Order: sequence, then C-alpha cells, then structure tokens
Amino acid sequence: MRSTRGDLRSMDLDIDTVRVARSRADCALLPGEAFLGGGTFLYSEPVRPGVTGLVDLMGLGWEPWSVDGSGLRVAGTCTLAELVAGPGSLGAPAGDRSGAPGPYRALGIVGECVSALSLSAKVARTATVGGNLALGLPAGSMVGLFVALDARAVVWTPDGGSRELPVADLVTGAGRVDLAPGELLREVRVPGLALGARTAFRRASLTPTGRTAAMVTGRALPGGAGSDAAGPDGAGPGRVLLVVSASTPVPHAQLVRAGDHGALDHWIDSVDVAAGWYEDTHGTADWRAAMTRRLAHEALDELGGGA
Repeated sequence: MRSTRGDLRSMDLDIDTVRVARSRADCALLPGEAFLGGGTFLYSEPVRPGVTGLVDLMGLGWEPWSVDGSGLRVAGTCTLAELVAGPGSLGAPAGDRSGAPGPYRALGIVGECVSALSLSAKVARTATVGGNLALGLPAGSMVGLFVALDARAVVWTPDGGSRELPVADLVTGAGRVDLAPGELLREVRVPGLALGARTAFRRASLTPTGRTAAMVTGRALPGGAGSDAAGPDGAGPGRVLLVVSASTPVPHAQLVRAGDHGALDHWIDSVDVAAGWYEDTHGTADWRAAMTRRLAHEALDELGGGA
C-alpha cells in the first residue's frame, strides 16, 4: 500500500516508492528500501545514496508508550510530543525536591530533554523517539535521557527475532549506531526501579535557542546520599549516575560518589583522552569540554543531596 503522506511525494526526494507497513512482515526491507519514521530528518537532508524506496512505520499503529510495575515502554514510533504529554507529565520537574517522592519522579527531565532539540511544535508532533536514537547524532538528546534512565533498546532483526542492548551502547559514533541493515528499533524499556529516582538535567549552547553543544543528565541511585543501604545493582550508598552527551561523539556514563568532585574531574579527563570532544560550528572542542565539566559538577551537586 502506498503512503497517504502526500507531502513526501511532493518534495524533491529521489525515491520511487513509499509503502506503509501494517505488520511485522511488511517491515522486511526490499533492495533499496529504508525505514521512515516521522520523516523530519528526511526533509532536511539529501536521501542517502542507494535509497530508492521508503517503508512508512507509522502505519504499524504501535501504542506510543505504556507504564506498569515493571517500568516504562516507549515505542520507536512515539513522537516527541507524545513523549512529553505522556511520560513527561508523570514526573516531577527536574530539581524539584518539594513534596513526596512519586513513582515516576525520574521522568521530570523528559520535557527538558525534548526542549534541548530546539524543535518547533509542528516538528515535535512528527519526529519520533526511535528516529532520534537511530540517527546517532551527538545533539540527539534522547540518548542522554534514556541512558540516564538505564533503558534498554529492543531491536527487531530481519530474521524475525529480536535482541536487546543498553541504550548506552546503541550509539557507536557521530551518526553511527549499532543497527545492522534491516534491523528496526522497536522500543526502549526503562526499568521500574529507575522511575522513582531523582534526576537532573543541564545543557549548554552558543545561543539560547541554538543546537545543544553539551548536555549532562543524571540520576541518583537507590540508597541515596548518606544512606548505608546499597542499591540492588550493587552501586553502593550515595552514588550518582552522570551521563555526558552532545559534547562527545558517543554518550559516556559514570557512577560517581556523592560529593566526590575530584573523581568527577578525573573521569572527565579520561573522556578527553579516550574519545575526545566533538567539534563543529555549534561549539569548539575546548569550549564543549569546559562546559561539560561545569554542567557535570552542577548535576553532581544537585543529586548528591538527599530528597
């Protein structure tokens, strides 16, 4: 079946066919085909060489998101607007320590992570979570969000099977992801344990509405600052998970003991040696490194205290 999204056909896109996927069987790519989510990136860049057809995933009718005792599930086709209106509405605002902790407090950073993309409302209603992750762009803020929430990606494989991997391992370089030809990002899953944690968000850009050049997200792990109880993951008391993205080609995550700013500096120094800092017209490498360091210390201060 041909897509009814006529705006795709009317644009100057060098493609021959657009078909709508209604079932998993329809997701088997034919030679020259590629997956189409919201299509917002497709509108802004030339079609990749060799791509002559698109498979429209929005016809699959996946439930955008769901949450229960096991955690949160977000479909690859969930739009960014749906993410904010749904899961984002369940969490406390980032940095808000007033009131009783809620079961979904960690989701308070969802709205800020979406805002970090500097999208118009129209684009947010079309762009998808899966598309943002699958592009693997440094400024793609969904990776920083879901790594901070300890999420795993569920990937459909062309042979009819599936595999899972941490979202932290999904992006392998600037514009590169661990998705083989024909593989499809079905959903991301956030464990229930992470949803009630305190979270933090920081970002920097050269201009107030410019592309994100440095982003730090974080989550206080079970046990909390000053607690003697180790979390179920064995992280120990008073630990904070910090995630650096946008300023580096791939996201970097590290557990830091609350208040241990020396260890944080040592880790950021190691990021510099191991991967280097991303550089483009939206920020030099040195400036991104300096901003990342400052934002990470702020996030550690915020999450290092009890709530």
